[in-house]
Amino acid sequence: MYWIISTTSLLTILLLLYVATTDIATRLIRNEICLAVAILGIAGQLSDPVQVAMSVIVAAILLLLLFAIYQLGRIGGGDVKLLVALAVGLPLTGVAQLLTVTALAGGVLALVHLIMRALPYPGLAPAGSSLVRRVYAVERWRHLRHAPLPYGVAIASGGIWTILSKGF
Repeated sequence: MYWIISTTSLLTILLLLYVATTDIATRLIRNEICLAVAILGIAGQLSDPVQVAMSVIVAAILLLLLFAIYQLGRIGGGDVKLLVALAVGLPLTGVAQLLTVTALAGGVLALVHLIMRALPYPGLAPAGSSLVRRVYAVERWRHLRHAPLPYGVAIASGGIWTILSKGF
């Protein structure tokens, strides 16, 4: 069996990998990336205008729900933008899968961070330290300051899983 992935899906996956790494590094999800994900989602569905319309409606409803959660301070603005941008390119069942897998990945992410809090606090990572050690040192520093989780990692994981299992 051959596995073929569309160009729009591949580009979206690459953007999601970029989002995950930059969210770990900066805790920011850029507007331009979210816009590119949404455009790729629409481009991947251009052969079915009804599906595009349905996806936009579902994304608008999701935006309203997530905005309410954002107003309560329970989710970041970048996370809202990224989830809605991904929803633009998915059918309703794909959005449900995206949210489910994202929640599961978020649970794993939270568990990893809880385990990291139990580990000893490292000293500064000297020049030439491995990437893993540097990330660990920075994340432990963020834990001490009660920084938010890089939930873009969970959203990117959910998006990649959904794209690979359903197609974009």
